[in-house]
Amino acid sequence: MNSAAMYPPVMAPQANMFGNVPGYEGTVPGGGGFLPPPMPMEPVAPPQPGPENPEWSIPSLSEDEAREAFREFVSSHCCYSDAPVTEGEITSMEPFNTFRYRLETFTESRSTEWAEKPYEGEPADFYTQPAPRPWEVQATPPKLFSDHKMKIRVPYTSSVKECYTCHATGIEQCTECNGCGKKSCWVCNGTGVKFDAACSHCNGTGKESCSKCNGRGKKECQTCKGKRQLLTYIELKVEWKNNVEDHVVEHNSGLKTDKLSSVNGKELFKNSQNLVYPLFGFPNPAVSQTSERLIKEHQTKYGQTSRILQQRQTVELIPITRVNYKWKDNTHAYYVYGKEHKVNADDYPATCCCVIL
Repeated sequence: MNSAAMYPPVMAPQANMFGNVPGYEGTVPGGGGFLPPPMPMEPVAPPQPGPENPEWSIPSLSEDEAREAFREFVSSHCCYSDAPVTEGEITSMEPFNTFRYRLETFTESRSTEWAEKPYEGEPADFYTQPAPRPWEVQATPPKLFSDHKMKIRVPYTSSVKECYTCHATGIEQCTECNGCGKKSCWVCNGTGVKFDAACSHCNGTGKESCSKCNGRGKKECQTCKGKRQLLTYIELKVEWKNNVEDHVVEHNSGLKTDKLSSVNGKELFKNSQNLVYPLFGFPNPAVSQTSERLIKEHQTKYGQTSRILQQRQTVELIPITRVNYKWKDNTHAYYVYGKEHKVNADDYPATCCCVIL
């Protein structure tokens, strides 16, 4: 059979030079192509939270709830005595309810690179018609506010070329044995002798058949997988990412702010749209200022290199109660925080050293 009939015509190298596809001039092998997104929409002001909302308060923690949370906390630590719980006396409880503002910016970013794969009969459509621009290529986004990545072969950028590794033979020299089909015997380290006698593994030759190529010295080309030709095309990489940022308004309770990342609060306000609008007029001015600052930062940080598909802002009220108690004539304190009633007691007064044998 005529070998020329087995494979499609190979495009001349100069026809597939980097940068000759309109809209992909900066595309190179291994990455490249800064792809600024389409112009974003202007944010539309949503309904703002009113100053008189009876839901913006959380019932105070009762002493029984505080004591039970403390009991569960102590019981989860093997080295903690429960004496402060059973003998201690609560002297006062101070609530420090605080706001947590969260901004989520769901973005789509795109980058391109020249890619290749073993040719398996795909149409070589390079220049049969203009290729769609990077942001014109259809890509179905995942569920809102969820991360996902996708690779797409850009239509009308594919061409076929001979494999540069094997020069269109489909085989390449075995690198394990350098093409000779044999390598040093692993039993005798190539000496041919083991325990003052001829090595039984290699019959004293010091060589054994190469297992990588079955002694042939050549193996299937790893670049083209034996196909002899490669399909070269522009690959579009699409990444959807939910960029989340939290800010806790200063609560002056003494509890470290990073503790609050593991608990939930009471949701007071949530708004989602293409571009959210700052929460001007929020009863707590610090929340309004945080909202305005983070929205500007996100638009600057993500709007230049990504397309902002959706934003969501949430305000939670997180309950924090400082519980002061007396035990053995000394005053101590612990914190109960979050809807989960988690406890933090850094200065717990009755600990011991546990030894695990």
